[in-house]
Amino acid sequence: MDSNPTIVPEIGNEISTGESSETQTYFFDFKTRFFLLCFVLLALACLLIRKYYLQENPQNATKSVGNMDKNGENMLKNFKDFQRNYLIVYCLAMGSDWVQGAYLYALYQSYQFEKSQIALLFVAGFLSSAFFGSIVGSLADKFGRKRMSLAFGFVYMASSITKWFPSFSVLLLGRLLGGIATSLLFSVFESWMISEHNSRGFDSELLSETFSLSSFANGIVAIVSGLVASFVVSLFGVVSPYGVSIILLGILIYVVNTTWTENYGSQNTQLQNTFTDAFRVLISNRNVFLLCLIQSAFESSMYIFVFLWTPTLEAGDDNKAEAFPHGIIFACFMVSVMIGSSVFNIFIEKKKWTPEFIGTILLSLAILSTASVIFMKSWYPITIAFFVFEACCGMYWPCFGMLRSKVIPESCRAGIMNLSRIPLNLMVVSLLSQVGKQDNSSTFVLSSMFLVGAFVLHRFLTPPPAEELQHSLE
Repeated sequence: MDSNPTIVPEIGNEISTGESSETQTYFFDFKTRFFLLCFVLLALACLLIRKYYLQENPQNATKSVGNMDKNGENMLKNFKDFQRNYLIVYCLAMGSDWVQGAYLYALYQSYQFEKSQIALLFVAGFLSSAFFGSIVGSLADKFGRKRMSLAFGFVYMASSITKWFPSFSVLLLGRLLGGIATSLLFSVFESWMISEHNSRGFDSELLSETFSLSSFANGIVAIVSGLVASFVVSLFGVVSPYGVSIILLGILIYVVNTTWTENYGSQNTQLQNTFTDAFRVLISNRNVFLLCLIQSAFESSMYIFVFLWTPTLEAGDDNKAEAFPHGIIFACFMVSVMIGSSVFNIFIEKKKWTPEFIGTILLSLAILSTASVIFMKSWYPITIAFFVFEACCGMYWPCFGMLRSKVIPESCRAGIMNLSRIPLNLMVVSLLSQVGKQDNSSTFVLSSMFLVGAFVLHRFLTPPPAEELQHSLE
C-alpha cells in the first residue's frame, strides 16, 4: 500500500506476528495455493493492463512536450531524465521504509518489551509525526526542499541506528526521529518534484504520468523490500533490515546531493510567517481545506484496513489448522495497488477523465468494497473486496497527488501537506487505542463512514485555475 505510507507494514505485521509465530505455513496447503493463484492472476492482469496502456498511448508524452517547445525531442529527453531521477530517489526513500517496517514489532519483542511498552513506542511515532510535521514542512518551504530531503536521509538513518540498542529510551528516541522522517517522506519529495517540474517548463499534464509511475513503482519496491528483509533476517537476525535501510538512505543522500537542484516555497518570508501562511491558507482556502479532510478520511480508512485485514480473514475461516500466507497476501495487495495506478493512467490518458471525476469513482468503489466486508462471513469474498480496496488505493495516490498539485499554493506546499497529516495521525492514535476493544464489523462500519464522508466532501471540491492559487496568500 503507500502506503502510502510507511507505517502500514509496521502495524500490519504487528497484528500478524503473534499469529504466524505459533503456526506453520505449508507451501502446498490450500490457502497457499489459493493466494499463489490470486497473485499469478493479478500479476497477469497488471501486465495486460500496463501493456494496453503503453500500446494505446505511446506518443502522449511526446505530444505534450512538443506543444511546449519546437525542439520537442530534446524537451522529451529532459523530461524523461528528470522523471527517472525523481523515481530513483523516490524508490530509494520508500524502499528504506518498506524494508524495515515488517520486522519492527518482532524487533521490539526480541528485546523482551511488554505489549504496553511496544504500543507506547508505536503511538510515540504517530504523535511525533503529528507534532513535528507542522514544523518540518515550513522548514522545507523556507530553507529548501533538497536540503530537507537530505535531512530525511540523515534523520531516518539515525532512527535506524537506534534499533541496535535494546534500551527503551533509545528506541523511543528512534521512534520520535522516525515520526519526523515520516513527515518529511510524505511532503518534501513530492513538493520538490512538482516545483521542479513546473520550473523546467514541462506540461502540467505530464504530472499524472509521474504520479502514476510513482505508485506503480512503490508496489514493486514494497514486494522486493519484503523479500530482501526476509532474506537478511534469515541470515543475520531481526535487526538486519535496518542495516539495509541505512545503505539505501546513504545512496539516497548521495543521489540527491549530486543530482538535485534546490527549490523553495517562500524563501524570503520569515520562518514563523511561513508556518502561519500555510495555516491561514489551510483554513481559509475552501478547496485546500476540503482536500485535507478528504485525505485524512480516506487514509484513516486505509489504516483501519491495515489493522484488521488479518483478523478479518481469520474470523471468516472455518479451517483454523491452516495459517494464512501473510507474505503472499501482502504481495497480492501490492499488485492490486499497481493495477489501480495503471488504471488511473488509462483513465487520464485514454478516457481524458479529470482527477476530480476519477476521485469520485475510486471513493465509490472504496465505499462498496469496505461496506461489503461488514456483511460477508467467508474469507473468499472478503479477499476479493480487499483486492478491490487496494486497487482503489493504487488510484488514490496519483489521483490526489494531481489534485494537490492543482490546489495547494507553491509558496507553502510542504507546510500545508504536513499540516494536513495532523488529523490523520491523531485519528491513527485513536484507532490504535481501540484495536481489540470492538469487533471487526463495527470498525469497518467506522471505515465506511469515513469514506462516505470523504465522498460527500469530494463532491464540493472544485479546484481553481493555477493562477488563482496565490490569492490565498494575499
